[in-house]
Amino acid sequence: MTEIPPQNYSQQWTAGTRADVPRTGDEREILTTFLDWHRETFALKCADVDPERLSEQGVPPSGLSLHGLVRHLAGVERWWFRIQFAGESVPMLYYSDDDPEQDFDRLDGDVGEAFTVWRAECGRSREIVAGASLDRMGVTRRAGEPFSLRWLLVHMTTEYARHNGHADLLRERIDGATGA
Repeated sequence: MTEIPPQNYSQQWTAGTRADVPRTGDEREILTTFLDWHRETFALKCADVDPERLSEQGVPPSGLSLHGLVRHLAGVERWWFRIQFAGESVPMLYYSDDDPEQDFDRLDGDVGEAFTVWRAECGRSREIVAGASLDRMGVTRRAGEPFSLRWLLVHMTTEYARHNGHADLLRERIDGATGA
């Protein structure tokens, strides 16, 4: 499945079209389509929100915001697909050992830029997945534990599903919108 770009690049957080997940198909198609469905669900949760409101931390005492979540998800895409699985030597996004929560806490920079980075990381993740067998192994850097691409696709789907629940609550708090 190819990424559907946002319809308005002046608002990078405008969602594209979310494809239905097939009920039948091969394992790769179902795993990748579920992950893409959750990625686009997140974009829909953020669509058409004023940029300044995306940074609102609307569920105290939590520091979560839609802006922080998009930064976090961009970092997670990079960490798991590029660094852990593909072994690319790229810097971390919005993270350092001295400041591990900067994806949520330091909402400096343009919201549109955060969405551009997230979409680029999703695109690179798709490229990595397209070129690898589901049985190909990655190895976690910290624990040295092996994992398959199959596991990674399920793991990332659950990551998005959890954060889509957070995004749903944040969006409802911002303007009452629910669903997607």
